[in-house]
Amino acid sequence: MSSNIRAMIANVEVESLDDAIPLYRELAGDVDVRRFPYRELELALVGPFLLYAGPLEKYVSQTATVIVESVDSVLDTLNEAGAEILEAPNEVPNGTRIVARHPDGSVFEYMQPRA
Repeated sequence: MSSNIRAMIANVEVESLDDAIPLYRELAGDVDVRRFPYRELELALVGPFLLYAGPLEKYVSQTATVIVESVDSVLDTLNEAGAEILEAPNEVPNGTRIVARHPDGSVFEYMQPRA
């Protein structure tokens, strides 16, 4: 059986994207930086790091973003495990996402990129 997980991205809360990007770009190597908004937040994807800044108190802190082949498959697994779905599947600039609190209390974002 193959894994539904394609990649993991570390979520990093920062005060300022402009101030934080140089360090994370140096750590990730010569990668393109992709900046984009999500609601009131500013985000930047820098290699394996997702930096976000803005009114963070409005959001639940997430452990990581998990890039998956199928959000539907993740939902089935999470529901069977008794996870709490904090944000149902919705379309965002990068694809379809859900946010869930696992029974152990950890919170993950699951992202199915656009095809």
